[in-house]
Amino acid sequence: MAYTATDVKNLRESTGAGMMDCKKALDECAGDYQKAVDFLRAKGLAAAAKKSSRIAAEGVVMAVVKGKTAAVIEVNIETDFAAKNEDFQKLSSTAINVAIDNNVTTIPALLACKTPTGGTVQDLISELTIKIGENWCYL
Repeated sequence: MAYTATDVKNLRESTGAGMMDCKKALDECAGDYQKAVDFLRAKGLAAAAKKSSRIAAEGVVMAVVKGKTAAVIEVNIETDFAAKNEDFQKLSSTAINVAIDNNVTTIPALLACKTPTGGTVQDLISELTIKIGENWCYL
């Protein structure tokens, strides 16, 4: 199956992967868009696993109070540049709101909670790990 430069562009926009990675994924998957997305996801998660030993010492601390419930969360990543990333900030905000809305008290429980978009907090982290390419630490 052939693909066009527009297909590569669309894959890049939807996954956040680099142009050459998107082109390679479409080559590997004979132009099949969904298979290319899965290919990039698997490649990104494998790369993230290799980075898991690296220190994640930058990040954000957030506190939210809703009614009589309060939560504090710290989410760390490798670099201050990534910690200032809009997607990282949005994920951190989503995580704390999910924690408060679901009365979560542990990290494993938070990671398993559903988000307003339908996936779990862990799914959001996995997707952003692929996009940003850095190791995460949850506290």
